Amino acid sequence: MTHDRGPQPSRRPPGPADRDLPLGRSVVEARPDLGGGAATPSFALPPDASPGLPGAPAPLVIGPRTFAWGQRTYVMGILNVTPDSFSGDGLLAAPGDPVPDPVEAAVGRARQMVEDGADILDIGGASSRPGHTPLRPEEETARVIPVIRAVAAALPGTPISIDTTSPGVAAAAVAAGAHLLNDVWGVADEPAMVGAAAELGVPIVLMHNRSEPRYRDLLAEVVTDLWRAIERALDAGVPWDRVIVDPGFGFGKTPDHNLALLAGLGSLRVLGRPILLGTSRKSTLGKVLDLPPDQRVEATAATAVLGIAAGAADIIRVHDVRENVRAARIADAVVRDWRPDSWAESPR
Repeated sequence: MTHDRGPQPSRRPPGPADRDLPLGRSVVEARPDLGGGAATPSFALPPDASPGLPGAPAPLVIGPRTFAWGQRTYVMGILNVTPDSFSGDGLLAAPGDPVPDPVEAAVGRARQMVEDGADILDIGGASSRPGHTPLRPEEETARVIPVIRAVAAALPGTPISIDTTSPGVAAAAVAAGAHLLNDVWGVADEPAMVGAAAELGVPIVLMHNRSEPRYRDLLAEVVTDLWRAIERALDAGVPWDRVIVDPGFGFGKTPDHNLALLAGLGSLRVLGRPILLGTSRKSTLGKVLDLPPDQRVEATAATAVLGIAAGAADIIRVHDVRENVRAARIADAVVRDWRPDSWAESPR
């Protein structure tokens, strides 16, 4: 039988002094005389503090268009000005192949993508697939700048994104007509790219990435890494409303990690920023279905719909625009209550 011996003397172990903890500030004193909710103390928001409560992201102007987040899903079409794209859609010929005009080919593909429903065109000149060989910025610039100039001239109403990790390429691209920076190493612990975005006055996509897939808790670490990247961008002078995040499907993650990321995409909403989802033709989809890149269209559309349903796909970055636009519109109609302009004229 145990007996309650009452309060016992403290037995603090010998050692350094106790912790020096901060005192509470912005405290609303208790008013027991008023009763009700005022009877106990609470905290009030300091006069110079933001609410800190993520709401719907404010609309964002990207070049010639305004993106009103939450109304529908926006589609980013991929233009790879490379000879070694993993997806087989590179616009440069491989050594020994007939040499087409990459600028003419890019403009033709860009026109088709816009006709199929693309809202943004993402132009890149350096491969980012696993195991790729880094490209010198000078060569990357030579690949993308003529294409950006030509596409901007041919499609002046369509925003252009530059897919690069080089601040120098980014600056040249913006001068040539690009409106958005898309950095696949957006979580790198250095300020060069976010500094470029701030100086150039353009929005930036911060994508999650790691050099190897080591995680203790995948989703928690992806969210944490992205939040630190957002803070670096804010510290560099990028306005809050000009930051977009990307969970980095296929980058520094195993196929199992990528599937878990898809299952938990909704956790990214805590960041309070628009989310770009780039799953198009990725190897995880091919491993699940045992299919090559050019046969992963349906799988890409399925992941886009999953992202939209989770509220975590404000932009989808795709190779196959028409099919993914159609899948996104059906998902938008269900999830975001989107309706086509012709809906009001149709009998119900």
